[in-house]
Amino acid sequence: MIHHQIRLAMRPDAPRDKVEEALEMLRRMGREIDAVTYWTVGRDVGGDFDYGAMFAVEDIEGYRAYMYDPLHRQVDEIGLPLVRNMVSHDLTDDEDPATGDLIRQIHAERFAGDPALVTLIEGLGSYAGSSAPGPAEREDTP
Repeated sequence: MIHHQIRLAMRPDAPRDKVEEALEMLRRMGREIDAVTYWTVGRDVGGDFDYGAMFAVEDIEGYRAYMYDPLHRQVDEIGLPLVRNMVSHDLTDDEDPATGDLIRQIHAERFAGDPALVTLIEGLGSYAGSSAPGPAEREDTP
């Protein structure tokens, strides 16, 4: 299994209705993306973040399907402009040492193929974790 986790601190001026819309879109991802085995979206407790989400997929093929699902890209478009700080991590029980590299490769390819997504990411106050674009992805962004 691979567990993709995000933690979000919202911008102080983010309209409440837009935040609720983004959270509902995250819930839709859990309900509608076939690769997702189980998921949760809710308040983040005990840290500097407001909300969090976790999506579990069976394997790297499911992870790729989840990352490239058009609904995921819609959530990025709607939600990222509302976010001040974000952390994204992946946890896996897959013992194949290549799994981490494959996860990073999926993200690198996704960013390389979508400069508008990189621009959305660059609009955040901070973004860290296994899916943060590296300098190579940012160099091609206008």
